[in-house]
Amino acid sequence: LLPFFEGHTLIEVTPRLINEYKTARRNEQASPCTINRELALIKHAFTLAVKEWEWVEENPVKKVSMEKEPVSRDRWLTFEEEERVLPLSSQWLSEIIIFAIETGCRRDEILSLVWKDVDLFKKVVTILGKKTDERRTIPLTNRVLEVLKDRGRARLKVRSINEDFVFTHPLGQKINIHSLRWAFEEVIKKAKIEDFRFHDLRHTFASRLAQVGVDPYTIQRLMGHKTFTTTQRYAHHYSESLRKGITALETLRSERTREVITILSQSGENRG
Repeated sequence: LLPFFEGHTLIEVTPRLINEYKTARRNEQASPCTINRELALIKHAFTLAVKEWEWVEENPVKKVSMEKEPVSRDRWLTFEEEERVLPLSSQWLSEIIIFAIETGCRRDEILSLVWKDVDLFKKVVTILGKKTDERRTIPLTNRVLEVLKDRGRARLKVRSINEDFVFTHPLGQKINIHSLRWAFEEVIKKAKIEDFRFHDLRHTFASRLAQVGVDPYTIQRLMGHKTFTTTQRYAHHYSESLRKGITALETLRSERTREVITILSQSGENRG
């Protein structure tokens, strides 16, 4: 923010100046999402200046409209696509893909996972959220357990300078973000899957949970979302999972109707 606002006093940062900043950022090809995040930062700074430090009397950002952001991505991996991707992947890449699909962890969380945070006996991993800076515990599926057991056996065979990390290259080197991105994009291209990023594996995890009727609160906790708003995106993915609730309601009423009929029938027999 300094290249634009440096030299101005706080009282000189008016809604008009902030709008000029927005225009300058648009000219620099900044996305609406990026501009809004920057406006949010300015707004928070002024909130502190007004409420806690009493440097100014009002927050000018409140008078500035936010940029219209595009609709959030709504992409996940189908089972058919997964079956195409995994056979084309190297072992280390397929292990990471499976772990991402089965746990919903972010890319950085996976690459930073160390063995002390893995409990094969309790079948859980503890993840330090890179965005929230909070720890969350994720139960493991049998599929992920097999992956981790394989990683553990490989760890014993290779002496690595990075042996604390769970996911490494065959020779023990730590996997960095760039090599993972390149390898993943190459496999997606070979599998002829369009418009798919690694982060969409996280969406896949949440969408599949919603598909089988897992409640939104559980999904929120497993995903490590701070607010329910983000989790709510997955509620509409599968209308059939919502149908279960309506079916349960109909079943309850049918059972109640049968109870009433039985009571009336028994009552009539008693009178007879």
